[in-house]
Amino acid sequence: MSWNPALDPHTPTGDQVDAIETVIVPRARDIGGFEGRRALPAPRRQMVGPFIFFDQMGPAEFVTGEGLDVRPHPHIGLATVTYLLRGSIHHRDSLGTDQWIEPGAVNLMIAGNGITHSERTDGAARQKPHSLFGIQTWVAMPKDAEDSAPGFEHADKAALPLLEGEWKQVRLILGDAWGARAPVRTPSEMFYADAVLAPGAAIPLPDNHEDRGIYVMEGEVAVAGDRFAAGRMLVFRPGDRVSLRAGPQGARVLLLGGATLEGPRYIWWNFVASSKERIEAAKEAWRQEDWAHGRFRLPPGDDTAFVPLPAR
Repeated sequence: MSWNPALDPHTPTGDQVDAIETVIVPRARDIGGFEGRRALPAPRRQMVGPFIFFDQMGPAEFVTGEGLDVRPHPHIGLATVTYLLRGSIHHRDSLGTDQWIEPGAVNLMIAGNGITHSERTDGAARQKPHSLFGIQTWVAMPKDAEDSAPGFEHADKAALPLLEGEWKQVRLILGDAWGARAPVRTPSEMFYADAVLAPGAAIPLPDNHEDRGIYVMEGEVAVAGDRFAAGRMLVFRPGDRVSLRAGPQGARVLLLGGATLEGPRYIWWNFVASSKERIEAAKEAWRQEDWAHGRFRLPPGDDTAFVPLPAR
């Protein structure tokens, strides 16, 4: 797609620093044997729109024979969104999905009332040195969809809208923004985009969503003269017209947000719910390990091991 007028950074920039509600410095976490950085949930912010979990995976380098090994584990009350910049991940789930995730493609897995999945680097991908760099997010489900049936959607890179103009490229991963809409169905109103900005290029935040934030993946950005380096999440006040500008080396930024949910959510391990009772019921169902008749099944093709329920 050629130049898009909606991407023209014509909005005022004089006093935008006041529009930043929160600056989040992600915490380091172990993710399947390598380091990741978690921006959400944070002490001052549980969600940005419906996005309740935001993990940067890597960048990590693996030698031959090593890779990602996240054994089958359960989810409820959320949808996982996996988006890679480098490397690949083999996704299997209890619906029978068997899907490789490649850079620029998107996986959205709706847990609903219960799903199990694994994420691995296996097969030929493990037979040579390789890297992994990407983002996994969780989107909390609206209350009326918490007990919905699980589901899975995948869209290749070529299927996602690419907006270009004014020295930037923006790939819309989910939802709608800047007059475009991504093909994957979402459980609520949201947007999620990957923007690559040339040095000095600017981009406005979408003005059709209540809650908005950005995560600086590479380079740095400026908002009203203040600079923010890679590994920072900025959350903005609703309703303000805000633009951000790439630093002298350019930047890669993920933009996200959407409508806020009806209230806060409880989070325990891999479970998200609007009540503690839902969490307790899911814990008991996983503890039973009744893969044939219980609430949870193990993924076909990856059912010889699983992550046990944490002791805490």
